[in-house]
Amino acid sequence: LLPYTQHLLSDPLFGEQDVDTTIRLLLEAEYLRRLSQYRRLNFALQRKYTMTFSEFTEQRITRQLNYVWDVEKDAMDWETAVGGIETIERKLQELRQLALA
Repeated sequence: LLPYTQHLLSDPLFGEQDVDTTIRLLLEAEYLRRLSQYRRLNFALQRKYTMTFSEFTEQRITRQLNYVWDVEKDAMDWETAVGGIETIERKLQELRQLALA
């Protein structure tokens, strides 16, 4: 780590733990922030289309609605959110396993 980064990580805001623990806590906080964003988007699109993403793709809603840009964009954003939720949940689990070791 660069000296200034090391200094920032030793800020009392982060408590008395070592740098490794501080970095893991910061990673967890960022993962939780992103997970919250993905979940909000997933929820909003579920409400908008009154179905899950799986149902949306199985029913080929983008095709049914003639590939309108707004629907296409929703589909791409929704796919990113669903994939992001899965990825972030996996990363959080891995990170928390490290903390227990």
